[in-house]
Amino acid sequence: MHSYLDTFSLAGKIALITGAGRGLGLEAARAMAGSGAHVILNGRDGDRLQDAVKSITEAGQRASIAPFDVADPEAANKAFDTIARTHGRLDILVNNVGARNRKPLLEFSNQDVRDLIETNLISGICLAREAARLMLPQRAGRLITITSIAGHVARAGDAVYTSTKHGLTGMVRALAAEYGPFGITSNAIAPGGFATEANETMLMDPKIAEHFATRTVLGRWGRPEEIAGAAVFLASSASSYITGHVLTVDGGLTIKM
Repeated sequence: MHSYLDTFSLAGKIALITGAGRGLGLEAARAMAGSGAHVILNGRDGDRLQDAVKSITEAGQRASIAPFDVADPEAANKAFDTIARTHGRLDILVNNVGARNRKPLLEFSNQDVRDLIETNLISGICLAREAARLMLPQRAGRLITITSIAGHVARAGDAVYTSTKHGLTGMVRALAAEYGPFGITSNAIAPGGFATEANETMLMDPKIAEHFATRTVLGRWGRPEEIAGAAVFLASSASSYITGHVLTVDGGLTIKM
């Protein structure tokens, strides 16, 4: 008997998740693997990726690694060629890699600006292009980009990062328009404050940690595994009529005055 929960199944799907060695990327990978997908974990640290894959396969799920730097176009293109040869398809891309460089704009060199834009925005565009190249023949696919609430709101001392996240929001919507006629959806997840390794410095500062917690309606930081539901939903057929959308997962931070 068919269950409505089947619409959330990712059985038989091939998913590439960038920045999946830890944090939100790893949690998205675990959730998608748990929903039936073969997940391909990307990152620069091969040992960390192997550990992550082991934790997934030991649970009886399918996972492999694709270690490359998303800012290296040649390495990224080779990885997509390998996916095409090995799996014959790609159904889901989770564009998750993002660099952080929090400081006032006057402290940025031109190279600092270029480096952050290269990692956060340009690599995201190029990865989406290569994913779409594999999805077009099957006329189906899911492009999912992890942006940030910084794509909606701004704070002082974070101008370049905020600019890249706004750029990704524009990319998500433009790709929705471009690839919608071919059955490929493009959506984003905008996380708020999550208690991940990347935010460890902020979490260890009582003043900053309390500020972010009390700014949310729920009164706390997000747990990394709380990104899982949004990731699986946007990857599954349950979201088949949603495209060009940014799903905010922030505990209500951006709706509170």
